[in-house]
Amino acid sequence: MKKLPSTALWVGNIVLGCAIYALAFDLFLEPNGLTAGGISGLAMIIIHLFPIGTVGIITAVLNLPLFFVGGKKIGMKFFIGSLMGTIFLSVFLDLFTLIPVPQVEPLLAALYGGIIGGFGLGIVFISNASTGGSDIVVRLLKSRYRNMPIGQISFAFDLVIAALTGIVFKDISNVLYSLIAVFATSQVIDAVVYHFDYSKVALIITKEHATIATAICDNLDRGVTYLYGQGYYSQEDTKVILAAVKRNQLAELKELVVSIDPNAFIIVQEAHQVLGDGFAKYSHNSLS
Repeated sequence: MKKLPSTALWVGNIVLGCAIYALAFDLFLEPNGLTAGGISGLAMIIIHLFPIGTVGIITAVLNLPLFFVGGKKIGMKFFIGSLMGTIFLSVFLDLFTLIPVPQVEPLLAALYGGIIGGFGLGIVFISNASTGGSDIVVRLLKSRYRNMPIGQISFAFDLVIAALTGIVFKDISNVLYSLIAVFATSQVIDAVVYHFDYSKVALIITKEHATIATAICDNLDRGVTYLYGQGYYSQEDTKVILAAVKRNQLAELKELVVSIDPNAFIIVQEAHQVLGDGFAKYSHNSLS
């Protein structure tokens, strides 16, 4: 089976993320007067106060000036991705209104709307794009405050929208439920952006270090590094193999090592990020 070209995969992820967020908004948030923040939440408030247009149309109009600024500051790929995200989200927001709305309790609507919506936004963010509006502002602030998780930045903005939603609908319960949705969204965004990128780092202590190092390079297409150590009891010098692998290669790595040296000592650690050949490349505009 042929792999999708990187551009097609990039566009597909943006479409998928927008569709997931639109489903959360149309099926859980808007029907219950809730919001996970953002420009779509602001559009819902505007339509409630001034019944003109649709959520999709208002969202598109509010987005226009912001994604131009984002494209200038962050880059052309982000500009194009945000433009696509804006268009796709606007289309999906209107299209999915045709789907029957499930009758659920407000608490469940807030939880599921926030979780599903956060998952969709996370996919868009890791694609170096946005759905426009406040998402662009969040990305711009992320480039300035690089040590703050993007979900927390988004949470700060969305709190304001959630508060406005409660004021407009004149219901304190609405504010509280919306805050649950906002919090759930921010947590899932960070989970998608940061935790799904985990790799593994293995430290392997073995007398067959040369054979195992060669096998890792040949079979897993991963580089290895020798660390020089000394056994406490034996006082013998030894070479410790350090290898970074993708999560889906971990089982193969352990089987490979044990097949060569059943007595090998293997230590596996989580690696939040691995940058370099065969892994992600660092970019000044990266999310982490």
